[in-house]
Amino acid sequence: MLVYRITKAVYADRLVASGGAARWNSRGQFVIYTAATRALACLENVVHRSGEGLLETFRVMVIEVPDKIRVDTISPEVLPANWFDFQQYMTCQQLGEEWLRSSRSAVLRVPSAIIANEWNYLLNPAHPDFSRIRLLRTEPFAFDPRLKS
Repeated sequence: MLVYRITKAVYADRLVASGGAARWNSRGQFVIYTAATRALACLENVVHRSGEGLLETFRVMVIEVPDKIRVDTISPEVLPANWFDFQQYMTCQQLGEEWLRSSRSAVLRVPSAIIANEWNYLLNPAHPDFSRIRLLRTEPFAFDPRLKS
């Protein structure tokens, strides 16, 4: 399976997690966020950057997750109806933290809060199977200047 991450070019040469807090992890927990498609990775950036800094130099990271690596899933059916609201971050973070602590898999499939029926994939760099996940290549990426917050 291929997954995608769009990031500033300076960070695109290796698979590294920042440890910053996000929907599925608290600060200090190292998770790499990726998306099922380039388009979803683009939308994630636009939403989280609020349209700021989109004219900088970006790259698409094309990441290969071998088919034999276990992928756990958090289904929307187990989440509260308003799970995508900012007020529900703690609920989502608790689920992501439980996945990290369990060390069941190197990959967690989570629903996109932006597009229903689309998926993001979280990578756990501390899991033993993470060493089998590879950055295949990076590709130039430019946000269309018509995209705004």
